[in-house]
Amino acid sequence: MKALLRGLAAAALFAAVGANAQVITLHGASQFNDDHAFTKAMVRFEELVKKYYGKPINFVLHKNSELGLEKQYFEYMAQGKAVDYAIVSPAHMSTFSKAAPFIDAPFLFRDLAHWNKVLDADLLKPVADEVAAKADVMLIGYAGGGTRNIFSNKPATNMAELKGLKVRVQGAPIWSRTFAATGMAPTVIAYNEVYNAIQNGVIQAGENEAAGVEQMKFFEVGPNLIMTQHAITIRPLCFSGKTFKRLPADLQAAIVRAGKEAGTYGRQIESSEDSAKLDALEKAGKLKKINFTDRAAMKKAVDPVMAAYAKEVEAEAIYAKINALQ
Repeated sequence: MKALLRGLAAAALFAAVGANAQVITLHGASQFNDDHAFTKAMVRFEELVKKYYGKPINFVLHKNSELGLEKQYFEYMAQGKAVDYAIVSPAHMSTFSKAAPFIDAPFLFRDLAHWNKVLDADLLKPVADEVAAKADVMLIGYAGGGTRNIFSNKPATNMAELKGLKVRVQGAPIWSRTFAATGMAPTVIAYNEVYNAIQNGVIQAGENEAAGVEQMKFFEVGPNLIMTQHAITIRPLCFSGKTFKRLPADLQAAIVRAGKEAGTYGRQIESSEDSAKLDALEKAGKLKKINFTDRAAMKKAVDPVMAAYAKEVEAEAIYAKINALQ
């Protein structure tokens, strides 16, 4: 992979075609295959850019973690090398923006309808502005929409049964804090190491939306899906600011327009596929959905942590607006 990255970094933004003409080439990256909602959203982004730009342009989408993981994609985009666009979890932006992981924090949204209203009202713009200023990465659209639950090697129906559960969480501190507040024992492990960590007894559980559980076969090591519904994902479609500045104005306009529409498309796919994927896995006997009766109590335990975190990352105004939105 390092050799490939060096080649991409060294490659010019323009690929020669013919004696005088040059066509722009943009590189995208996905951890997943063609069937995943994130990959589908990026393919739609490519199609829309071509449509709105109306001139020859090349896209190369590197799938199946060919260029590493989302954390690396974001770093590459910030540096303006190897990756021009990708869908990245906000947790991986925390190095550049303290507020970024807040938009994907547990128990931020009441339900899917509330989540959609927040995105439609563009309440996350201050975070996007900070990421653009500090990381030089643009958030041009918002995909996601999967509801996250806990997959575990043992069942649990309430908070008492979750107490002490060794669960993998994302790298942003808010995830460890909120899960600790509910009585669990959170630990940060790389996404691609979760399966083996459960298999080897390092942890007992992880948390993910349906697409991730299916793609990574987490149900094989954590067949009990505890329906905590603790988060609804927001996965920004990102574009390198350094790349963007080098592009012609008409292509810039096409990218901004296509990004917003591709993000909406990604949300529609993932939110609609979410329950269908879980139902199919359960019907096939691969996992068992466990009814969780203490979601309200879990949220109550987490609320003070969220309020303190919002203050810490200077997102109190956003948090207040999100909570006020009916």
